[in-house]
Amino acid sequence: MPSLIDTKREVGDQPIAGLDKYVKLLSQYTNRNVIVYSSGWLNVSSDLPVGIDDKDMNGFMAMTHGLDFDKGLDLILHTPSGSVAATESIINYLYKMFNGDVRALIPQLAMSGGTMLACSCKEIVMGKQSSLGPIEPQILGVPAQTIIDEFITAKKEVKEDPSCIPLWQPIIAQYNPTLLDSCKHAITWSKEILHDSLKRNMFSGDSNPNISKIMDTLASHKETKAHDRHLSADKCKEIGLKVIFLEEDDKLQDYVLSIHHCAIEIFEQLNVYKIFCNQNAHLNYMYR
Repeated sequence: MPSLIDTKREVGDQPIAGLDKYVKLLSQYTNRNVIVYSSGWLNVSSDLPVGIDDKDMNGFMAMTHGLDFDKGLDLILHTPSGSVAATESIINYLYKMFNGDVRALIPQLAMSGGTMLACSCKEIVMGKQSSLGPIEPQILGVPAQTIIDEFITAKKEVKEDPSCIPLWQPIIAQYNPTLLDSCKHAITWSKEILHDSLKRNMFSGDSNPNISKIMDTLASHKETKAHDRHLSADKCKEIGLKVIFLEEDDKLQDYVLSIHHCAIEIFEQLNVYKIFCNQNAHLNYMYR
């Protein structure tokens, strides 16, 4: 298994060439299409739009152009949260283009919206270092369920003891009147996308899919306790997701991690915050 240091030594100041090399090798090894969708959110300023958004559709359209769709797709994901609407659009687009034959490969992290993308695939390949995360939406940078719970707590405490009103007033005042409904709708929408995606692809043809346990974990703030909670490959398999362990195939592991390390080097060396790449040497970057 190559380390990040090994990849640094190999690619030097040519990480793009390294990325191109290993994406081609992976595609040749699996005889499948490969698309890399990697965000530099761990390497660049948080002010940049590093999450999933509608601009990403252009990147995916460019990467699918000219591919043999009958070969399916290995989607290498390294991304944080993002727009629920954009995530849903990308899920539907990839499903339709490859008729559901999409496999997610997670070299490190696919959180929130990234987790929704991974769960829309027929299976997920994860290593010991890989994590998915909760899919509950955030509003104003706060988990939507937390905002709802805070309102419920405030209502209860004020009813029991009106002298609490001055304590709660500045907290509740920061939220607009329609916020509660927005939070409820966002939670329902995210759950619907997760449920429908799992049923349509990963558990297609399964007469008794174990979707409820997955939903109870990934879509429950009460269960996961934090939006950035890291859920390991073992945990994801335990709750019922169809997970394949990356360590079961040494060559696959080498190629996937080399691709990831090359992407990290691109974020470190170049003025880039998001990468799209396929095996035909088609690359698309979003620059800072």
